[in-house]
Amino acid sequence: MYGEDVLAGNWRRRKKIPEVDADMDLVVEDADSGFCGAVVGFEYGAVVLEDRYGKRRNFPLEPAGFLLDGQPVTLRRPSATPRQEARRRTASGSVAVDGVRAQVAKASRIWVEGVHDAALVERIWGDDLRVEGVVVEPLDGIDELSAAVRDFSPSPQRRLGVLVDHLVAGSKESRIVAAVTSPYVLVTGHPYVDVWQAVKPARLGLREWPVVPPGQPWKEGVCRALGVAHPADMWRRILSTVNSYHDVETPLINAMERLIDFVTVPQTPS
Repeated sequence: MYGEDVLAGNWRRRKKIPEVDADMDLVVEDADSGFCGAVVGFEYGAVVLEDRYGKRRNFPLEPAGFLLDGQPVTLRRPSATPRQEARRRTASGSVAVDGVRAQVAKASRIWVEGVHDAALVERIWGDDLRVEGVVVEPLDGIDELSAAVRDFSPSPQRRLGVLVDHLVAGSKESRIVAAVTSPYVLVTGHPYVDVWQAVKPARLGLREWPVVPPGQPWKEGVCRALGVAHPADMWRRILSTVNSYHDVETPLINAMERLIDFVTVPQTPS
């Protein structure tokens, strides 16, 4: 009396499923695996999705094969004419802003622990920071961080972000950071002993970074383990492997994104 079984057969074929152009940067979820990512291209008749961590997978353009805003859709490859150009992205993954000059430096700053940290941040986030007018300045360590913050005189119009290496519970760094209490200063960081370690070891052909015994200088220990004569030579090798946020570990990415958001908060008129 109820008619045919509504659960029988293939529901994907029974329901009218809308077709959607797989435009670049469209975010969808594969219905079978749950993999969620943005459209970044096509290969061998399949759509290529990239998730937030930079992982890419290919999926066939099957009927009702994807979810868009939680609803099943059939993706189709967009018409080649007129061609839709993919949005250009910066090394940090942000959409590039074309035709915009670097702003004059604002009062707000981001501090990092040394020149290697500054070079790595420039390599990945330099384009974004120039558009925002935010300068990154290297410190010579953070032992005198509290005094440096007082000299900086942070305010609502003069915010300060600080990126700290090896910011883990119980470390010397965590105790130093705890003394900074200004609401206009955000101190965050990553768990790695040195910013070198925030670069994915696979980029250098390593399975993992060498383990350096406690009490030994970490950079020198890494150089000895890898047969490199000088830390400067090792750093040039490391930096040459970094082209975008895909090449560094997620904790560094998260820390930098928080700092950029903090120091670029729009100012409300007083």
